[in-house]
Amino acid sequence: MTKPDEIIPDPSCMDDFDPNSVRVEQALERMQAFIAPISDRVRVPVRDALWRVLADDVTAAINVPNHDNSAMDGYAVAGTDLPADGTTTLHVTGTSWAGKPFDGEVTSGNAVRIMTGGVIPAGADTIVIQEDCERDGDQLRIGAGHRVGQHVRTKGDDVMAGAVVLPKGKRIIPADVGLLATVGVGEVNCVRRPRVAFMSTGDELRAIGETLNTGDVYDSNRYSLHAMLERLGVELLDMGVIRDDRDDVREAFSRAAKIADAVVVSGGASVGDADFVHETLNELGTVDFWKMAMKPGRPLAFGRIDNALFFGLPGNPVSVMVTFYQFVTPALKRLMGLTETMPVRMPVRLADPIKKSPGRLEFQRGILRPDAKGQMQVHTTGGQGSHILTSMSRANCFIILPLESGDIEAGEIVDVEPFEGLV
Repeated sequence: MTKPDEIIPDPSCMDDFDPNSVRVEQALERMQAFIAPISDRVRVPVRDALWRVLADDVTAAINVPNHDNSAMDGYAVAGTDLPADGTTTLHVTGTSWAGKPFDGEVTSGNAVRIMTGGVIPAGADTIVIQEDCERDGDQLRIGAGHRVGQHVRTKGDDVMAGAVVLPKGKRIIPADVGLLATVGVGEVNCVRRPRVAFMSTGDELRAIGETLNTGDVYDSNRYSLHAMLERLGVELLDMGVIRDDRDDVREAFSRAAKIADAVVVSGGASVGDADFVHETLNELGTVDFWKMAMKPGRPLAFGRIDNALFFGLPGNPVSVMVTFYQFVTPALKRLMGLTETMPVRMPVRLADPIKKSPGRLEFQRGILRPDAKGQMQVHTTGGQGSHILTSMSRANCFIILPLESGDIEAGEIVDVEPFEGLV
C-alpha cells in the first residue's frame, strides 16, 4: 500500500528497463507480418527506372557476350601452335576488329591480329597479348609460358540466354540500368512508388523564417523526414505542421489516409495531456502504441488508418531519425516490394569507451574510419542526447549496443550500421 508521502512512478523513458516494453526485433517481426507489398505495377523506360523496384523477373533473350571474343589486344592463335619451350614463328593473315570480324579461319602456323572485343576467328582458341610477341611485318614470334584458352571471353560468359538477369523485388541501381541495356531490354515492370504523407505535430513548431518566441522551435523534423523519404524513392506528400487541436489532428489524419499508402507523423507517439493523437488514432484506425526497449526512441505508434499504414514517431529530432531508419525504412521497403529490407551491419573495433546500462538496445551515433594501420574502427560523436541533432550530422553510422550489455571498453568489437546502407 502506498504511503501518503510516497509516490510510485510509472515506467518512463528515463528507465533502463521496463517489463512492458517491446523489443526491437519483436516490433520488426510484427511490422513485416502486417505489411503487404503494393501490387500496382507501372511500365517504366530503362532510363527512368533507377532506384525503382522490379515487379517481375527480367530474363535475357540473348547471350552476353553473344560470341567468343578477345579480352585483350593481341593475336588469335590455335592452342596447338603454342610452343612448350623456346619460340615459334607464325604468319599473320589478317585482323579481327571489334564490330568487324576476320572473314576466314586460323589454320596451323598462322595468327590473326585481334582487338579487345573482336570475334575469335574460326580455328583459334587462344589470345597472345601484343606485349608478349615480337612482330616483323607479317611474321609473329611468340615464346613459351602461354596457356590454351587464355584471354578469351566465351559466349554467354556474363549472361546466358534464358537466365534471370535481375530478380523481382530488386531495387535498380546504376549497374542494373547498364545490364538491362546490355541484354536489349528497353522497358521494365516496376512496383508503383508508395505515396507517403508526412507531418509534424505541436503548437511550439515554427516555420523557418518565423520569429521564435520563448518555448518555440523550428520544425526540423519535417525536413529530416523529407530528406530520408526522398532518399528512399517514395512519392512525397508534405502535410505541414498540425497544431495541438483535436479537430485539426482528426482532419489531417483522415485526409492523409485517403491520399497516401503510409502516413508518418513526428510527435505522434506520446500520450501527454496536450496530445490528441492517441484518442484520434483509436477513433479512426487500428493503431498500437508501443514502449520500445531502445534508446533513443522509446515511444512508437504503428498500425493502420483505413488502407494507409500509420507510423507515429517521437518528437525529439534524433529519436525521429533513429526510429525512422530502424522501423519506417524497412516497413516502406517491404511496401515497395523489396526483397532485402534490413540494413547491413558489420563488426568493428570500438575506439572510445562507452557507458551503458543494461535494459535497452542502444543506437549511438558513430564515425567509422580507418586507424593509422588502415584497420576500420568506430568513434562516438560525443553527446548522445536525443535532442542533439549534431550527433547525427557528424556521424556516418550507428553503433549498435545490445539490450543486455553494460559499459563497453575501447578495443572491444561492436556492430555498426553504416548510414549509406540504410537506403
